[in-house]
Amino acid sequence: MPNVVIVMGSKSDWPTMQNAALMLEKLGVSYTAKVISAHRTPNLLTDFSEQAASQGYQVIIGGAGGAAHLPGMIAAHTHLPVFGVPVRSSQLNGIDSLLSIVQMPKGVAVGTLAIGEAGAANAGLLAAQVIGLQNPDVQQAIKDFRAEQTATVLAQDELILPSL
Repeated sequence: MPNVVIVMGSKSDWPTMQNAALMLEKLGVSYTAKVISAHRTPNLLTDFSEQAASQGYQVIIGGAGGAAHLPGMIAAHTHLPVFGVPVRSSQLNGIDSLLSIVQMPKGVAVGTLAIGEAGAANAGLLAAQVIGLQNPDVQQAIKDFRAEQTATVLAQDELILPSL
């Protein structure tokens, strides 16, 4: 059974949310992905959210654009950690999504990440860090990932600055 579920409001959110999946794969964390709309399938959202823990999920990543109620509505129906990814929208470039996800009322927590691909990748990383608390293999994969990032930066032997 997958440890993490990536939920998005529409299949069109996958180009962004696949970055969470790629990070989870890189770190050896099992996941599944689902399309559940907060506005178009509210009963499905409630059923999924209430049953997520009993289905074996440990972390939920919710990505949504526009009104972006998906992560918050999931969080309202589960005790599992929920990480929200604002998906870039055509109208306001994702600012609307960010504000919808980040402005949760006291008592209903959603960890909100950056808009777009970087936010999705970091949601995958953060979910892996939660899973890594109980899984030494995932914890080691995260340490290896960090060391690889550091080595990549250190391998750049000089910074090229424009001439003055």
